Amino acid sequence: MESISTGTLLLFLFVLILISAYFSGSETAMMTLNRYRLRHLANSGHKGAERALKLLERPDRLIGLILIGNNLVNILASAIATIIGLRLWGDLGVAIATGILTLLVLIFAEVTPKTLAALHPERIAYPSSLLLRWLLVCLWPFVKLMNLITSGMLRLMGIHSVATNDALSQEELRTVVHEAGALIPQRHQDMLLSILDLEKVTVEDIMVPRSDIYAINVNDDFKVINRQVVTSPHTRVLVYRDNIDDAVGFIHLRDALRLQSKEQFSKSSLLRAVKELYFVPEGTPLNVQLANFQQNKERIGLVVDEYGDIQGLVTLEDILEEIVGDFTTSMIPTPSEDISVQQDGSYLIDASINIRDLNKEMKWDFPTDGPKTLNGLILEYLEEIPAANTSLRLAGYPIEIVEVADNMIKSVRVIPGHYRAP
Repeated sequence: MESISTGTLLLFLFVLILISAYFSGSETAMMTLNRYRLRHLANSGHKGAERALKLLERPDRLIGLILIGNNLVNILASAIATIIGLRLWGDLGVAIATGILTLLVLIFAEVTPKTLAALHPERIAYPSSLLLRWLLVCLWPFVKLMNLITSGMLRLMGIHSVATNDALSQEELRTVVHEAGALIPQRHQDMLLSILDLEKVTVEDIMVPRSDIYAINVNDDFKVINRQVVTSPHTRVLVYRDNIDDAVGFIHLRDALRLQSKEQFSKSSLLRAVKELYFVPEGTPLNVQLANFQQNKERIGLVVDEYGDIQGLVTLEDILEEIVGDFTTSMIPTPSEDISVQQDGSYLIDASINIRDLNKEMKWDFPTDGPKTLNGLILEYLEEIPAANTSLRLAGYPIEIVEVADNMIKSVRVIPGHYRAP
């Protein structure tokens, strides 16, 4: 070193600091890359992304390579800085050179390149991956030896894998969708979140209750049956004998109307045209039932409890509406028929409304882990059938019972302006 001039040593030191900055910036850029965008670009044929993805398959090797290079460069820079300090300031120059080099390394080889890499990881990672791949081949024996040592230490600590797991949990995916902002239209965000929520919702939450099922009693007068077929609001109608638990099957109105047009419509022809019943156990999550509908080529089913009693009816359309919204309504939200706004700002609500539908429409927070209707929720809370004009506070919402009939609460008044957290 004595034969090398101080100016040359300073030039070497400057080059070493640049190399150190390269390694520091490359490390930050590679580790900051968005893995999902990286895979997308790699699948699209982006060469830089392909190289970076290959390197990141084994982050232990990549980190080992970068640290070997960075530490070799920094140690060599420290040695050169010591020689320069001794030449310029004597014994005191060691301390001076150490202080100056520490400041230079921190500013120009650490903070600045790492900050730049964190802000623009793709601009730095993709070009540098070419050099890093070549260095990995050249320094492979040293990287392999260091990996063996570090892997042994990790095993002693009970860690047996260095592979990264980039899989998103459901809640993490939900956060990604929320933070997508303008990249994903709001309606599409709502649909994606609804899909994630399918497993939290069961067929009981969306089924048509037993009492509301539109059905044909085959033992009724034939004129009544004819009128029900003509005026049916549904394309598939349940057919039963006297009691809905004695269900026969579903009749597609297309088949019934075809029989009528041929003047062949009768109770016997109606029974011959019914399709076999499909039963759904209560408590089945919607994501499971959606797959079951697809697998069994069905579109409608009867929800039964553990005793086999019919509790309600669920259709494929009901599940799809949980994802995309009601098919029968416009894209502009409109008030539900079960909810009417009063002049004083309160809401008059049909107590048979589904709680989930009420919460979704009004942005309220009534509990959904018990009864499915507002009537059932109030009865469970009071543990008796209340009289009209009874007032209570449920889940923080002031509620007034407006009408009670047939052992059921028919309508209630909710005053959301007086909401108080429970």
